[in-house]
Amino acid sequence: MKITDLLKPDTMILNLQSNSKSEVLDELIEKLDQAGRLRDKKVFKNEILKREEHTTTGIGDGIAIPHAKTKAVKVPSIAFGRSQQGVEFEALDGKPSNLFFMIAASEGANNDHLETLARLSGMLMDDSFRQKLLQANSESEIFEAINKKEQERIAQDNGGVSSMAKKKVLAVTACPTGIAHTFMAADSLKAKAAELGVDIKVETRGSGGAKNVLTEEEIKNADAIIVAADTKVDMDRFHGKPVIEAAVADGIRRPKELIEKALSGNVAPYKGSGSTANSNSSSSSSTGNPFNAFYKHLMNGVSHMLPFVVGGGILIAFGFIFGIESHIPGKEGYNQFAEALHTIGGGNAFGLMVPVLAGFIAMSIADRPGLAPGMVGGFMAAQGGSGFLGGLIAGFLAGYIVIGLKHLLRNLPQSLEGIKTVLLYPVLSIFAVGMTMFFVIDKPVGWFNTALGDWLQGMGSTNAIILGIILGGMMAIDMGGPVNKAAYTFGIAMIADGFLTPHAAIMAAGMVPPLGIALATFLFKKKFTKEERDAGKTNIVMGLSFITEGAIPFAAADPGRVIPSIVAGSAVAGALSMAFNIGTQAPHGGIFVIGLVQGSALLYLLAILAGTIVSALMLGILKKNKI
Repeated sequence: MKITDLLKPDTMILNLQSNSKSEVLDELIEKLDQAGRLRDKKVFKNEILKREEHTTTGIGDGIAIPHAKTKAVKVPSIAFGRSQQGVEFEALDGKPSNLFFMIAASEGANNDHLETLARLSGMLMDDSFRQKLLQANSESEIFEAINKKEQERIAQDNGGVSSMAKKKVLAVTACPTGIAHTFMAADSLKAKAAELGVDIKVETRGSGGAKNVLTEEEIKNADAIIVAADTKVDMDRFHGKPVIEAAVADGIRRPKELIEKALSGNVAPYKGSGSTANSNSSSSSSTGNPFNAFYKHLMNGVSHMLPFVVGGGILIAFGFIFGIESHIPGKEGYNQFAEALHTIGGGNAFGLMVPVLAGFIAMSIADRPGLAPGMVGGFMAAQGGSGFLGGLIAGFLAGYIVIGLKHLLRNLPQSLEGIKTVLLYPVLSIFAVGMTMFFVIDKPVGWFNTALGDWLQGMGSTNAIILGIILGGMMAIDMGGPVNKAAYTFGIAMIADGFLTPHAAIMAAGMVPPLGIALATFLFKKKFTKEERDAGKTNIVMGLSFITEGAIPFAAADPGRVIPSIVAGSAVAGALSMAFNIGTQAPHGGIFVIGLVQGSALLYLLAILAGTIVSALMLGILKKNKI
């Protein structure tokens, strides 16, 4: 069945008079009814509205395709409407819609109608075709443009698969925490590949390790590779293949663009280091946008450090149940089990935190030769006065010192090649990093840490609230992105230095975005589609678990309204947590570790609840009703 079998001049409106989504639907339904295509326009309208409740048919790029399949349709038809000024149609990209195709399918219609819908959707992805429809002066011009484009499309389909069909794409998704972004990006890429007819396999590098790992044979046969990651990924295995590198958030929000770019034929083959080690080469790690490189190296350190921080922090917090000083022998209330918990969590897990951070930052930059000097520099920072910040500096210092050594020793005789990694790199790099930390880094950074600690200890209530507002807003602004991770890393650094209130504010603020959205879907049901309301239920669990990423799909669909709402709520939660002087030794866990906070757990719950309510109410005010 062809589009032109369903669309006729008597079901076209070249100048819609409507100014809202509801009016557009009414005008197109009336046109179909006047043309004798409907048995019962009220029943048909109800089916159209039921479809819109599920999710908007405003697909973006100025296009909307409302449709329904019902016995109220007498003759299967398409109504076309055009609005030059555009109408707000709750489109997926948030922009007004100009071109409307209302598909009326009869109840007994077969899959031909679905194929017609798919063909029409594909045609409308062509910008030049959309422009022809916008510029046409008559119904006959519209009909002719559609007929010509459809014939081209059918000829292409009959001639074989599209240029992207039967293509094989491999992808890797990874984020520092490996909880939400990793799997959301994988699902988004797989869904869009299925829509485009592209064969795809996605390797996920989550908190539980790598899953669905790509094999050598699969890489060899792949047409392109997509790496959507904010942490280190084994890249050398992709040597010689077209590789697109992007942030994990791009895998969630821009899957179509990534797939099309990867298969465009305009992507240069990836040049690895030629090593078989499961890590990035130094060249690949340091190319591209300097900020992106810095962020990836930092997040590689943070992601490897997190298990030590989370495990150690929660064990320490459990120990405090017996009393704040119960782990100290000789103190009143001393408990040996509390001492054991504190020794394991604080003395050992936390003791390894900074060395692991520095070691894996250095390894991200310089491969395995960077690990030893990075860990030594990090251990010196942890044992000295420079602490967490010193560890960060040590990691980057060690990585780039090893890069420099590789360059200096590149012309050594081949007979000495084998001793580079086992002798020359470790000795020279540990010496250089150790001397720099000892004589240059440790004391000045230690003075800075002391000054920061004095400021935090002497901070008045007003300054504490301001800090809570800033950290809270940062947690919500990009929901797991660089700004969110910067705030989270700052909180961990403060825990490492013995200041517990900033991270309590950070965790409270990070719980608010998904919880605020979940509450809004219950209080303001008309503002959300059925699909969004279902996702809101999932956000309850994600919010309680301190997984801020649950808010991402809502923010991506309507950033102008959602992001200000969740930032405001998170800022309120962060400010109240600081005002109530709540502290936490546990860097993760959300509601499940709330009993371990220092201060009033009830006031901490109040801070989270207040932020949640602020976000929900703002969403109720700012978002428009959805039909």
